[in-house]
Amino acid sequence: MFYVKQLEHEIVLEPQHFGPKLRATLVRLLKEQVEGLALATYGYVVNAIEVPEDEIKSGIIEYDTGNVVFTVKYTALLLRPFVNEVLDAVVSQCNPLGFFCFCGPLRIFVSKHSMPEDMFHGFDAEKDAWISDDKEVVIATGSGVRLKIKGRTVEQGNITAIATIKDNYLGLVDDGETATGGADA
Repeated sequence: MFYVKQLEHEIVLEPQHFGPKLRATLVRLLKEQVEGLALATYGYVVNAIEVPEDEIKSGIIEYDTGNVVFTVKYTALLLRPFVNEVLDAVVSQCNPLGFFCFCGPLRIFVSKHSMPEDMFHGFDAEKDAWISDDKEVVIATGSGVRLKIKGRTVEQGNITAIATIKDNYLGLVDDGETATGGADA
């Protein structure tokens, strides 16, 4: 799910940024441009951890604009979902076809066909929740669920996944209600 990898990125810098704080400017622009970016083969860039000074190559001047292109190597913390990986997520939306949830920036859909048999017909439109036949399991907005990734897609710089809760030890792990702190708190 999370891993560290050495990556490379090109930064185009205008001449107005040249000066004694060039390195700091390059590092700031690198973080702005790559953090939160979804790379098809690597996943989401969560953080640019380290930019070694010797990994910032000399810039190449673009003669038509006067800008300089710097190639920067950096160490990144990446989030990439793997098929059959089990993870926890927070439900963001329920609808008659299933529910959407998030694990960090990763959007995941769980279809009603990927839920246990006792929840297949359990969508309650009034409560906007999925409820089991015995009424013990209620999956609503804000609930925490444990799920298994079954597939993932990359489209327009965004990574989405489909998952199942139809397996042992998967499903509701937190009902989303927090303790209100009564007299004992």
